[in-house]
Amino acid sequence: MSWTGKMEHCCRFIILACLAVVYLPAAYCDCGYQSCNPTKPDRLNVHIVPHTHDDVGWLKTVDQYFYGANNSIQHAGVQYIIDSVVSELDKDPKRRFIYVEMAFFERWWREQNDATKEKVTGYVNEGRLEFINGGWSMNDEACTHYSSIIDQMTLGHRFLKDTFGKCGIPKIAWHIDPFGHSREQASLFAQMGFDGFYFARIDEDDRRARKSDKRMEAIWRGDPNLGRPADLFFGALFGNLYTPPTGFCFDRGCDDPPIQDDKNLFDYNVDERVDAFVKWVTLQSLAFQTNHIMLTMGSDFQYENANAWYKNLDKLMKYVNAKERDTNIYTLYSTPSCYTYNLNKANKTWTTKEQDFFPYADSPHSDWSGYFVSRVAFKGNERRSNNLLQVCKQLEVLAGSQSSKDPEAEVETLKEYMGVSQHHDSITGTAKQHVNDDYTKRLHIGNEKCQKLVGLAVGQLMAKNSSTEGPKTQFCNYLNISMCPATENADSFAVILYNPIGRNVSTYVKIPVNGASYHVAGPDGSSVTNQVQAVSDAVQRVRRDRGSAKNDLFFFAHVPALGFATYQVTSAKQALKRVRPQALSNNVKAVPAPADSDTVISTDVIKVTFDSTGLLKSMTNMDSNVTVNVKQSFYWYNGSAGNHESGQASGAYIFRPNSSTPMDLFNGKSVSGKVVKGSEVIEFHQTFQPWLNQIVRLYKAKNFVEFEWVVGPIPFMDGLGKEIITKFDTDIDSEDIFYTDSNGRQMMKRQKNHREDYPYVDLEPVAGNYYPINSRIFINDKNKQFTIMTDRSEGGSSLKSGSVELMVHRRLLHDDGKGVGEPLNETGQFGDGLMAIGKHRVLINQTPQAATIHRELGEEIYMAPWVFFSSQTSGWNKTYDTMKSFINMNLPRNVHLLTLELWAETEILIRLEHMFEKDDDPEYSKNVTVSLKGLFPTLNITGVDEHTLSANQELESATRLQWHTKDGVTPEKFSPPPVVAPSYDVMLSAMQIRTFIATFNRA
Repeated sequence: MSWTGKMEHCCRFIILACLAVVYLPAAYCDCGYQSCNPTKPDRLNVHIVPHTHDDVGWLKTVDQYFYGANNSIQHAGVQYIIDSVVSELDKDPKRRFIYVEMAFFERWWREQNDATKEKVTGYVNEGRLEFINGGWSMNDEACTHYSSIIDQMTLGHRFLKDTFGKCGIPKIAWHIDPFGHSREQASLFAQMGFDGFYFARIDEDDRRARKSDKRMEAIWRGDPNLGRPADLFFGALFGNLYTPPTGFCFDRGCDDPPIQDDKNLFDYNVDERVDAFVKWVTLQSLAFQTNHIMLTMGSDFQYENANAWYKNLDKLMKYVNAKERDTNIYTLYSTPSCYTYNLNKANKTWTTKEQDFFPYADSPHSDWSGYFVSRVAFKGNERRSNNLLQVCKQLEVLAGSQSSKDPEAEVETLKEYMGVSQHHDSITGTAKQHVNDDYTKRLHIGNEKCQKLVGLAVGQLMAKNSSTEGPKTQFCNYLNISMCPATENADSFAVILYNPIGRNVSTYVKIPVNGASYHVAGPDGSSVTNQVQAVSDAVQRVRRDRGSAKNDLFFFAHVPALGFATYQVTSAKQALKRVRPQALSNNVKAVPAPADSDTVISTDVIKVTFDSTGLLKSMTNMDSNVTVNVKQSFYWYNGSAGNHESGQASGAYIFRPNSSTPMDLFNGKSVSGKVVKGSEVIEFHQTFQPWLNQIVRLYKAKNFVEFEWVVGPIPFMDGLGKEIITKFDTDIDSEDIFYTDSNGRQMMKRQKNHREDYPYVDLEPVAGNYYPINSRIFINDKNKQFTIMTDRSEGGSSLKSGSVELMVHRRLLHDDGKGVGEPLNETGQFGDGLMAIGKHRVLINQTPQAATIHRELGEEIYMAPWVFFSSQTSGWNKTYDTMKSFINMNLPRNVHLLTLELWAETEILIRLEHMFEKDDDPEYSKNVTVSLKGLFPTLNITGVDEHTLSANQELESATRLQWHTKDGVTPEKFSPPPVVAPSYDVMLSAMQIRTFIATFNRA
C-alpha cells in the first residue's frame, strides 16, 4: 500500500505497529468513528454498506453453510465469502465491509495462517473490516430468554475482544432478519454499550406510517425501570428486507446488469444505471430526517464473489459522484456505525418509542406469530439446556481444576451450541427439518459434555477428603416421560440435586421406578414422606415401548442455596430391615371421577373443582382467599391451506387460522377423568382425545396448579393443518387488556386490536393479537390476577375479557411461502407425528401480591435444581457430604445470581440481577445491596471491575453517543454506586443487572 493511501488514515509507523499487534494505546489505531470515510455537508450522503447475512443454519446446517456443501438446496459457502472479502479489501483503503456472526468468523479465523491473521487485524484496526452486533449468532427476539441472549452475545464479544482488542468492540446492534423486535432486547443492547440498533422487519402498516412522517429512526425507551440509560437509538431499514436497491445486486446468482462503462461497446449503460440509482435514493431520502441514508449492499450469503461486488460498486459510486453537482448526491463506502455517527452529528431532535415491534406482518393476512410456537419440543429442549448450562458454569467455578479431569467434561461446547440455538431460524423453529435435527444433535452433544463436568464437579465437592474419588453419577434425560435406566430396576440409589439459585429451594422430585414401595432418607438420614403411583396413561402413550418403569416415586426435597442435597432411596424389601413400615411409600391408586357430580382436589393451599363433565370449573387460593371461576379446555384452529381462495397459508412462520372461532376438542362430551390422591401429590387425569391428555396436579407444599399436557400426534383427518391451544375462560373483568413478558423480564401491557405507533386494521382477529410468551402471561382486575407460567416459549393472547389462550403445538400441511420451503409437519421418532409434553403452572392471587409470586416462580422454573443419580450408596455418610451450600447467605428475595462463570484461571464473571420491576411490590421493588466479599466461602474475592453487560468494556470507560429528544438529551450513562474494597457492596435498583469480572483465589 502506498504512502498516500496510508496518509488517509494515520502515519505509517503507527499503522505498521497496529498491524504487528504491538501494544500501543488503542487510540493510535484508526478503528471506530475516526475511521469513517468523509461525508459532504451540502449533499445527500449515501452510505454504501457492503454486508453479508449468514444464517447460522436455516435451509442447510451450520457446517454445510460454512463449507459450501449441499448446494443443491442453496448455494452458500461462508468460508469463501470471508476469503473473497479479505482479498478485495486489500485493493482500496476506502472499501468497507461488516461482519456479524461469530459462530462462522471464529471458525474461519482458526483456519488462517499468521500472515492472514496479521493482515485481517490490520483491516480491523483501520476500520475497513468492522464487526457489527458481534454475537455468536443473530438471535431471535421473540422466543429467546434473556439469560441465553446475554450468554450468546458475551461469547461472541469475548472472542472479538480477545482477538482484536478495543477495535473488536462492536458499536452497533444489527438485527436485520429477526421477525419482530422486543423492548427487552433493546434494553439489553443498551446495557451492552451499543450506540444504535438497526433492523429490517417491522409491520408493513407501521413502516408505512413511519415513512410518511419520518419516524424510521428514533429513540427506543428500552426499560422504564432503568430510565434514560436504557434508551437506544434505532433505525428501521427502508425496505422490508436488507437487500440492495432493485437492480443493483452484483454477486454470483444476481440477474442485475453490471455497470458497463466502455462507450465503445454496444451495451454501455452508465447513464441509465446512474439515473435509476439516483431515482431510488431520492425516493428513500424522503422517509428520513437527515441528509444521510444507508444502503445495505448485500444479502443472504453474498460476497462469495466480492470482486464482482466491489468492481461494480466502485464504478457506480464513481459515476454517481461525477454528477453530484446536478443530483446533489454523494456516495461513500461506509458502515452502520459511521452512518450512526453522522446522524448523531446532524443534531436533530428525535421522536421516541415505548412499546415493542410485535407481532410482525409483512403483508395483509401474513402475521408472523406462528413461529412463537413452531417446533415446541425443540423450544423445550433449548430451555432445559440453558438450565444445565448455568449449572455447568457454576460448578466449573466452584470445583476448579477438579471439574476438568476428563477432557470430555467441559462447558465450551454447550456454550457454543446454545449460541447457535439462539439464531433466528433455530429457536424459532423456522429451519428445515434436517437442520432442526442438526440443532438437536448439537444440544445433545453439548449437554453430554456438561453433564460429565457436573458429575465430576459435584462428586469432588461432596467428597469429605480431597483424595477421595467422587461417586459415579448417571443422568436421565427423559424423566419427563418416566424413563431412567439408573432407577427403573435398582433396589437402591442416591438422588443428587444441585440448586443453581442463590436461595434455598424446595422442589418435588418424580423418579421412574418399578417397585411398589420405597424408603427415602433425607440428607440428615431422616425419613422423607413419599408416594408411589402408576405411570400415567398419558406418559405411557408418549413412551410407547420405551422404558420399563411401571411407577413414579414422588417426594419433596429441600436443596440449599447454590448447593447440593442427597437423598437415599431404598426399595421396601431392603428398607424394612432398618425402618418402620410407616416410613415407607404411600402407595396410591387411581379412582375414576364421579360422572354425576363435581370433583374436588385440594391441599391446604389450593382447591380445584371440576364439573360433572370433567372440565375445570373453579380454582381457589385459600391463603389469599381468592376464587376464580374458570373453564379450561383444548381447542384447535384449522390452518389455512393457502390455496387460491384462502390466500396465505399457515406455516412455520405464519399463523393464519381459517376461522376466528376454534373448534372445542371437548365438544360437549364428558372428559374421561380419574383422580390420584396421595400424601404429597394429588392429580386429576383428563383425556380430551385419544391423542390429547392432561394431568392437573397439586403439590402439597406449593401455591400453584400444574397443568401437564401431552399433545400429539396431531391428526389430519380432514386434510387441514391443526394449531392446538389451551384456553382458560375466567370471571376476571380484564376487558381488552392483558400482559406478556418480554424475553422473560419486563412485563408488556397488551391491548386487543391496538398498536402504539399506527392505526391497527383488524384483518386477522386471532393471529394479529398473538404475542410471544417466553415465561408468563396474565390478566387481572383490581382484585384478582390469573397468571400462567410456561416452561418454554409459546404464543398466546386474550381475545376476550377474562380469557387467556396459549398455543401448545402445531402441525401443518402447507408451506407458508416465507422461505423455508417445506410444511411444518414434524413426524417424530416413530413417523406418525411428533408428540409434545409440557407444563403450565397457574397462579391465582390478589392482584397487589401477584408479581412477587410469579417473579420467584419464574426464576425457579428456568433455573430448576438439576437432578442426577448414583448407584453407590454404601458408606455414603462417612465418605461424602450429603448437603452443602457454596454461598454464605441466601440472596435477598429480589436478587438473582444470573451468572457465575470461570473467566480465566484467577477470574470469574459475576452478574447480579434485581428481578423486580418498580411497580411489582412495595417492598421487593426497592433498591437492595449485596456484598461480594465473603459471599462464596470457597472463593476469596480480591478485586472487582464492573463491565458492560456483555463484559467486553469496563463500565467506567464505556461511553455512548447522546441524542436529543423533545424531553432532553439521552442516553444517560450507567453510573451505579461504585463497588469497592473491602466489602465490595453491590447496590441494585429495579430490573438492574450488574456485571463484574472479579479476581479471586481459592480459600
